[in-house]
Amino acid sequence: MIPRVHTAGSRTIGLLAYLYGPGKHEEHTDPHLVASFDGMSPDPGRDPNATLKDLQQLLDQPVQALPEHARPAKHVWHTSVRATADDRILSDEEWGEIARRIVAATGIDPGGGESGCRWAAVRHADDHIHIIATLVCEDGSRPDDFRSGKRAQAECRLIEKELGLHQVAPGDGTAAQRPTSAERHKAERQGRERTAREELRETVRRAVAGVRSEEEFFARLAAAGLLIRKRVAPSGDLLGYKVALPYDRNKDGEPVFYPGARLAPDLSLPRIRERWTVATPSGQETESTTANAPLRALPGPATARRAATAAAWQAVLVLDSGDDGVIAAHIAAADEVLDALAKTSAAHTRQQLGEAAVAFERASRSHVRAVRGHDRALRQAARDLVHGGPALGRGEDSATTAMLIDMAFFFVTAAAHWHGEKQNAQQAEAARQAAEHLRAAYQAAAGQPMAVLHQRGRLLPLPLQRRHTLLVRQALPDLAEQILAEAGWPALAATLADAEAAGHDPTLMLTEATARRELDSAASVSDVLVWRLRRAAGLPADASAQPLPGATTAQASSQSRTSGRTQNRDDRRRGR
Repeated sequence: MIPRVHTAGSRTIGLLAYLYGPGKHEEHTDPHLVASFDGMSPDPGRDPNATLKDLQQLLDQPVQALPEHARPAKHVWHTSVRATADDRILSDEEWGEIARRIVAATGIDPGGGESGCRWAAVRHADDHIHIIATLVCEDGSRPDDFRSGKRAQAECRLIEKELGLHQVAPGDGTAAQRPTSAERHKAERQGRERTAREELRETVRRAVAGVRSEEEFFARLAAAGLLIRKRVAPSGDLLGYKVALPYDRNKDGEPVFYPGARLAPDLSLPRIRERWTVATPSGQETESTTANAPLRALPGPATARRAATAAAWQAVLVLDSGDDGVIAAHIAAADEVLDALAKTSAAHTRQQLGEAAVAFERASRSHVRAVRGHDRALRQAARDLVHGGPALGRGEDSATTAMLIDMAFFFVTAAAHWHGEKQNAQQAEAARQAAEHLRAAYQAAAGQPMAVLHQRGRLLPLPLQRRHTLLVRQALPDLAEQILAEAGWPALAATLADAEAAGHDPTLMLTEATARRELDSAASVSDVLVWRLRRAAGLPADASAQPLPGATTAQASSQSRTSGRTQNRDDRRRGR
């Protein structure tokens, strides 16, 4: 249940006309009172003899009773209370009781013998009500409505529990500003699924991923097609920026600009600058790179994904034992990696990766201020992903995408756990949602490379298969039976054989891969171990071109044909 206290207004009759009117899109149906300050207020919706003027005059009486100079200029208090999409349809009686509790909790009409304001609750849809009140109490005093929004939120959390409704995670003031109803209606009129504010926030966030300077940041915004206005001080220093969509215009035909800080708290120019400005040991600020510093050789998509996987693995370990400010910086930088990954991945994974990045954006902000500088490896990974270019949906590109998504899932899960310990309910829930999107993206990305590895495992000579089965039982006695029963075991057996053929000790690698991080959240332990071992051993993520360890020429030929058929079938399925 979501309450929203609106900006105070000056015309009671104007708000009543909207609440009892048809709405901007004829969306208001059967407007009527469900509660009021005295339980007997006229209802223009159900009583043919009552008018909006009657209700307005009744509500405004305490205001009009004051001398004109003592009347508040903005005397109309307005709050909407909306149920979530998962909630059942509440009755008028239930909504009426909710309204009474909200006005009591916010100080509008506290009850208990205290003087209160006049108010009315109007319902014109199944899922929400509006409460209108006039901000002068019956005795002529002003109500104690300080922080009424916070108080309404707290009361709604209690109401949800008592009525068995969906329990909304409490906010902490770090969320991005929600689109207004006017912005939502405008998007609907224009046939767009998202508001301009939401589209701009996502575009700016992706432009930030891995940037090293203001020039690069604004170049990315321009390349994305945004209109840009910069705020410059008389000294010539850049103070801020605004962005607009070319097609988003006001009634005068002018572009509607949004300052970065109004898109999200961490998208203001000073907060963006923190990403590439880090503290030196002496405490002085310095650019992490300079205009004259040589850039690293830009990697290809697969190389960038392997490097990002390694950076994400180190970041997971930081979440286990790092300082809170350092952890917050790594979580924020990981959001840049997800944005860059979504931007550069193949079509069959792009939607779920995009959804994961959008969800995790909420998890990247909390009251713990990020200590920048320690997150440079993740930010470099995001930069490399962007400059590495779009990845193909097959071969090493596809397999390293699956590898990175697998590691990103563990990072996001660890972030959810950290936020949970800090009582950051919204951030923890956002991280859990991102993890589910990553799980779906992994299934799409891992299908073909895991099928190749599965076939390699089935073609291993029987003595080699038995030896690796025994190896797993000896190295991981607590997990062995689970791993051997999983569908991914042949792929892990093939990976163990590949690692051994490359000169690694498979027993030691298995022990290290399981000792440094939990596996409880893994849907398939064998899949997780496949990617950890292939990354640690420097093995190709796509094994279709690798010779089969210990295989005969006939078996190797069979593997090649099977891999080719698997790839062709995968290409046909995706219309290539």
